[in-house]
Amino acid sequence: MKHLIDCAMKRAKCDLVIENARIFNVFTGEIEEGDIAVAEGRIVGIGRGYEGLSRYDAAGRIALPGLIDSHIHVESSMLSPEEFALRSVPHGTSAIVADPHEIVNVCGVEGAEYMKAAFGRLDCEGTSPIDVFLQLPSCVPATPFETSGAVLDGKAVEEEISRELFFGLGEMMNFPGVLSGDGDVLRKIGACVENGKPVDGHAPAVLGEALSAYLVTGIRTDHESLSPEECKEKVARGAYLQVRCGSSANNIADAAASVNAFNFRRFLLCSDDKNAADLSARGHLDDALRRLVAAGIDARYAVAMATVNVAECYGMPDRGAIAPRRFADVVLVNDMKEFSVNAVFKRGVLVAENGKARFVKKPFPLPKAVASSVRIRPVKASDFVIRAHGGKLRAMEVRPYGLYTGETFTPPVAGVFEVRGTEFNKIAVIERHHATGNLGLGLVKGYGLRGGAIGISVAHDSHNLVILGDDDEAMARAVSLLEGAGGGMALVGGGEEDVFPLDIAGLMSSEDAETVVRRTGEIAEKARKMGVKPCYEPFMTLAFLSLAVIPKLKLLDRGLFDLEKYSFVPLEEKA
Repeated sequence: MKHLIDCAMKRAKCDLVIENARIFNVFTGEIEEGDIAVAEGRIVGIGRGYEGLSRYDAAGRIALPGLIDSHIHVESSMLSPEEFALRSVPHGTSAIVADPHEIVNVCGVEGAEYMKAAFGRLDCEGTSPIDVFLQLPSCVPATPFETSGAVLDGKAVEEEISRELFFGLGEMMNFPGVLSGDGDVLRKIGACVENGKPVDGHAPAVLGEALSAYLVTGIRTDHESLSPEECKEKVARGAYLQVRCGSSANNIADAAASVNAFNFRRFLLCSDDKNAADLSARGHLDDALRRLVAAGIDARYAVAMATVNVAECYGMPDRGAIAPRRFADVVLVNDMKEFSVNAVFKRGVLVAENGKARFVKKPFPLPKAVASSVRIRPVKASDFVIRAHGGKLRAMEVRPYGLYTGETFTPPVAGVFEVRGTEFNKIAVIERHHATGNLGLGLVKGYGLRGGAIGISVAHDSHNLVILGDDDEAMARAVSLLEGAGGGMALVGGGEEDVFPLDIAGLMSSEDAETVVRRTGEIAEKARKMGVKPCYEPFMTLAFLSLAVIPKLKLLDRGLFDLEKYSFVPLEEKA
């Protein structure tokens, strides 16, 4: 402390002086010209006349606090933790609140331990280039109606949440369980609150007295609002509203219609799910800032949403602002419209410059617990045959560019239903963790795929195999390809087969980002040539069709599930 005081008082040399900067103040919304003095990884002063052991010329660029993603599933990038850091840090990301929900649903807590260890191996001059606040997933499985690779009940959460490994409790997607007072659900939340750790929310269309009931538990955040009115009501009731800027879904327009000069401190930026191609081509939170400003949100408010607001929501007093005592996490950008990132400092160490990371990943052998595996019972073409007895068949109708599904029906069907020549595709969810033989079968309207099948082992949130197609033989072959690869993305059709393995738990690839982007792009383009409509991302949209925590109709390994009824529904609606 004495040394920090001496540096602040200019009696001692600082470790670093970032000079000639235009410093954005998140507390006042003003920009101040001057230098940023750093000692022992912390900011000790702002102004002029500081001496430093090293100096960095900001050349008049704007200095922002390090950007913080308030909610992200790193696994959705399909990149290893190391590759994710290599791609996100050069875009100004200094910290993430990461929910390893996906890998824990496959591998249990050992999956979270792997994620933390992998990030922990990154180093730049003795400094970690990114801070990772790991949440303990609250819903493993996401609902009690599906089969996942692991189960974390209330007792397990009580045992795990006190570990230093976990910063808080991940998004509580089981909002019906909260509202009904389910004992096991409340046990999880209570254990976290008693340990003084934050609890994240997930509450689409939860309003009125139900919203009050949800928030009275201590849940702080929500990223699932469906309208500006819902955003406003949640903020009015004291929640932090997370503005989602992901690859598959965002609520930027809703937020833009909700934010004002009084309430902007209650909004946070988050990615939720960001794929490798998007991360490489557009960036991370810098991309989100550009999009918010383009949507009409004041740039000052947008920056607060990615910095000080997140820090205050989660009780992080050492970050979120360029101010004395805060960590010297600083991002230099050209302006507050395009947010082109020139340099990134982490605790006073230059970790990225001109779009390139200044650190490298070290070889990290995959632990046995997360080595990719797919355990299924044999699947044959006849397993995909759909028969009806004169009734209408229920089908999912996917909203373009979103995660929400509606419900529609076929005309009455008697006998085997052939999807060829119709606007429907078959979809199957096959349990892949314990070889139970569970196979849910359904229909999707409007996806567009013709002449084959596609499949993926990334299927939120239990990550069973999801197969879509119009040819039973091709669907069975896609399952076989995924089994042989230990998980991944598979395509059968157009006279060819293709599979891209995801060797980390069937969710992520240990390949570099360029390879992941190229191969996922190639296989997605092949799917588009088979007719998948432009409004759907061929594989990642597919991966959300088993997510039974977002309305309305979803397919699980045990059958069709209607979230509004919160129960299974039959494929055939009898006349």
